Amino acid sequence: MKQKVVVAMSGGVDSSVAAALLVEKDFDVIGIGLRLADHHNMESSHRGCCAPRDLADARSVASVLNIPFYIMDVRESFRTSVIDKFINEYSLGRTPVPCVSCNQVVKFDYLAQRAFSLGADFLATGHYAKRIEHMGRHTLSRAVDKIKDQTYFLFGMTQLQLSHTLFPLCDITKEQTREIAHSYGLPNADKDESQEICFVPNDDYRTFLREEGELDIPGHIVDSTGKKIGEHSGFRNYTVGQRRGLDVTGNEPKYVLEIIPDTHTLVVGDREELYEESFGVEDVHWSVPIKESGHKLLVQVRHQQKPAMCLVSALSNNVVKVTPENPSSLGAISPGQAAVFYDGDILYGGGWIANKN
Repeated sequence: MKQKVVVAMSGGVDSSVAAALLVEKDFDVIGIGLRLADHHNMESSHRGCCAPRDLADARSVASVLNIPFYIMDVRESFRTSVIDKFINEYSLGRTPVPCVSCNQVVKFDYLAQRAFSLGADFLATGHYAKRIEHMGRHTLSRAVDKIKDQTYFLFGMTQLQLSHTLFPLCDITKEQTREIAHSYGLPNADKDESQEICFVPNDDYRTFLREEGELDIPGHIVDSTGKKIGEHSGFRNYTVGQRRGLDVTGNEPKYVLEIIPDTHTLVVGDREELYEESFGVEDVHWSVPIKESGHKLLVQVRHQQKPAMCLVSALSNNVVKVTPENPSSLGAISPGQAAVFYDGDILYGGGWIANKN
């Protein structure tokens, strides 16, 4: 009997080719598209993910591959676990990474449960990541295509999820993915890349927040000594590390060092003040737990950023202290962003950069 696999099909070329490769390997493939938000919201973005026209593309691909395709309504889960969290993080002066929340809650939890209720043996996605075993644990390794590698977004997967998830694109490049799509005659073979924040039209999160009722409240801009040097239109319009848009006195460029939402204050300073000697990471999830304090690991704090060697010290079960060997190597440390830990290409775990004490 064929093994059954549910493929999360967004309408993009990656998930489409993932489905095609699994059909080629003689799996019993079922495609499922996710309805993430109301149609009028999703249609406002021309590079979205799982918008109505994207789901139509996924259905067309399923027809070419001769596999069943269904649409699952996950609007409620997506709203509470992704969109509301995104809005709340900005209200706290933090910089969210909604793709991590979407993967953790919507795809590898909610969708996976649905897949297994259909009798599936596996869930598959079009992520560029490789499932491996390391030190007796399930984890991920970076994909062959290092530029497209998406392990940064997948650090929250559990051992059970990892053991039942397939990543068919792990050993091919994006260029090869498109070549395979053309060989199958898939209608989306040349489709543009989707934007990372699928529910934010044109990547304009500031307008999105205002449309969601988040009002801009002006406040003071102060330097690292507390001296007032300017005014801002609303702290949600800024992120840690930002330089542009700061109306401050002085000749030297200033960067946002800290956002204090309680007083609507931006703290700014010189570039050198951005770099942290150490910082905390909370809600850490380990695929491969570190057993001793003071483990040296590569740490990545942004997608596609070059990771830097750091000393990772466990403060408790799910809180660690990260001390970079070279503080400037990670750039600005933004609370709310994900910090993901690697040993070479092997994913060890990750968590969320904590607010400054």
